Amino acid sequence: MAHVFDVAQYIVNKLGRISTIKLQKLVYYSKAWSLVWDEDPLFPEEVQAWAIGPVVPVLYEVHKGQFFSPMNFKGADPDTLTEAQKETIDLVIASYGPHDPQFLVALSHSEQPWRMHRRGLRDYETGHEPISDLDIAEYYSRLEI
Repeated sequence: MAHVFDVAQYIVNKLGRISTIKLQKLVYYSKAWSLVWDEDPLFPEEVQAWAIGPVVPVLYEVHKGQFFSPMNFKGADPDTLTEAQKETIDLVIASYGPHDPQFLVALSHSEQPWRMHRRGLRDYETGHEPISDLDIAEYYSRLEI
């Protein structure tokens, strides 16, 4: 199975310099659509409902405090991604990639997986509740990209 760093590296290789917030959202949407189209979680690392939207904490730890994502992730090997996984990520990049980070944050804030795991918290409050793959798959399986 691929890891979140393999996915992040693949995205950075495709897009070049990218903000950390945008990278987090593209990684999240890649996982979401992989769950729907490929019936595969794409990576095992947990997604949490943070104030800025869905975040993969282990990825955050690598870029914490930086505006732009690193160009290289230690130990990442995007070649471990299957052709189906690359195709899914490419479709996510084509659909979500043209949007700025603020749009992607607002979009993720409007969607049920993030909202249901933020219940009881104000927009700015810290929250680290995991968003399950099942909740993600159920929601996105009702949408079209």
